[in-house]
Amino acid sequence: MKIFCVGRNYSEHAKELGNAVPEEPVIFMKPKSALLQSNTPFYYPEFSNELHYEVEIVLRICKNGKYIHDKQAPKYFNAISVGIDFTARDVQADLKKKGLPWEKAKAWDNSAVIAPWIEVTPEMMRKSIRFSLKKNGALVQQGDTKDMIFSFNDIISHISNYFSLNIGDAIFTGTPSGVGECVVGDILEGFIEDKKMFELLIK
Repeated sequence: MKIFCVGRNYSEHAKELGNAVPEEPVIFMKPKSALLQSNTPFYYPEFSNELHYEVEIVLRICKNGKYIHDKQAPKYFNAISVGIDFTARDVQADLKKKGLPWEKAKAWDNSAVIAPWIEVTPEMMRKSIRFSLKKNGALVQQGDTKDMIFSFNDIISHISNYFSLNIGDAIFTGTPSGVGECVVGDILEGFIEDKKMFELLIK
């Protein structure tokens, strides 16, 4: 299993972090060990003092492929979910300042949360998907896939030009504006439309 992530795929999020809006998808990866397993507690990482949540729609790849045309991309995923790409923002800022890769800030063990999958239907794909995150009961992020800079099809096609996609791979498709800090004791709840998909306590 590989976990692909798309950075800066919502223009307002790019702006809130002071980044330029990208002209092509910004891709990075998390290892399999980054996936928080079901019924496993999430612990605040000891190496960070500024942990940020980033809620995202996640795709599940269902077919092996390489050099996928965007028009064929819908055949390569069969489920969606909502997840959190946790980021050690202080670590990331230091790495970016030095011109170094982000892995220590993004790809550490248990840094990727994925809720249970929802099987994709043709009806679901005919409209955009709304998703959101609450922290301690207060709405902190809300997004709509119609606002993505690069669509699901664009992302799958682009990634496949560089990496083989395999059954079971997951793609985090980008976070909307509103990312922010979380601390020990916070409860994070992720939603697709009005359906609560996960609840996570930070320990």
